[in-house]
Amino acid sequence: MVITLKQELIMNSFKTIDGRGVNVHIANGACITIQYITNVIIHGLHIHDCKPTGNALVRNSPSHYGYRSMADGDGISIFGSSHIWVDHNSLSNCADGLIDAVMASTAITVSNNYFTHHNEVMLLGHADSYTRDKVMQVTIAFNHFGEGLMQRMPRCRHGYFHVVNNDYTHWEMYAIGGSADPTINSQGNRYLAPSNPFAKEVTKRVETASGRWRHWNWRSEGDLLLNGAFFTPSGKGASASYARASSLGAKSSSMVGTITSGAGALNCRRSTQC
Repeated sequence: MVITLKQELIMNSFKTIDGRGVNVHIANGACITIQYITNVIIHGLHIHDCKPTGNALVRNSPSHYGYRSMADGDGISIFGSSHIWVDHNSLSNCADGLIDAVMASTAITVSNNYFTHHNEVMLLGHADSYTRDKVMQVTIAFNHFGEGLMQRMPRCRHGYFHVVNNDYTHWEMYAIGGSADPTINSQGNRYLAPSNPFAKEVTKRVETASGRWRHWNWRSEGDLLLNGAFFTPSGKGASASYARASSLGAKSSSMVGTITSGAGALNCRRSTQC
C-alpha cells in the first residue's frame, strides 16, 4: 500500500514501525517525526517524495492534539531523541533531508538502508552554534548510497560519527562533510568517485578554513578508494575520541558489496524467514 499522510506521523517512546512482510510506501505527503522520545525502531519501509506540511493540529499522543508549525519535508526527522535504529529502509526524493538528526539527539544507528535520488541526504547536528550536539553519537553502517545523490552522506556537526562498511557508488559534490569539530571515523567503506574531475574528494570541511579543521579528528582506515577518490584526514590519528565513536567492528572493504547487497526494504513474505 501507499500511505499518504496529511500531517507528520509522531509517536511515543518504545515504538517499532516494522514493514517486513508487506510492501509499504510512505510517500507524497508528510513523513515520520521522532521528537523528544527514546527507543524507536523504523524498519522495512519505502519512504519517498515527502512534502512540507504543518500549520495544523497534529496528534502527538493517544489523547492529545497539538499545534505544529511547518515541517521541512524530511523522510525521517529525529529531534531531541535517543536510542533510535533506522534499518533496512529505502529512501529517496524528499523535500529536505532523507534522515536528519538534530537538537542533541544521540545513540542513533542508521544501517542497511538504500539511499537514492536526493540532494542533501543526511544532516547530523542542528547548527555550528548549537554545542549541545556534542553529545551526539551516530553509527552509519552497511548502507548503500546509490544513484542520483549529491552530498551529505552524512554532513556532521560537533559529535562522534562512525561510518563503517558502507558502499558509496554515487555522489556529485562530496560524500562526507562536516563543520564545528566533529569526530569522523571512516572504516572499511567503498568510495567510488564520479567521473567529474572536480568531485573526487570524499570529504568536505564546510565553510571552514584549513587552519581550524586540521585539528579535527577525521580518519580513514581500510577504506577502498576507487576512480580517483581520496579522503583528506586530519587530527592526531588514533585517539580516545575515535574509540568513543566506534561502536562496531569493521569488516574488510573487499566485503562491502556482499555486506550491502540486501540494503533497503527487504522483499519478505509473511510466514517465511526474512
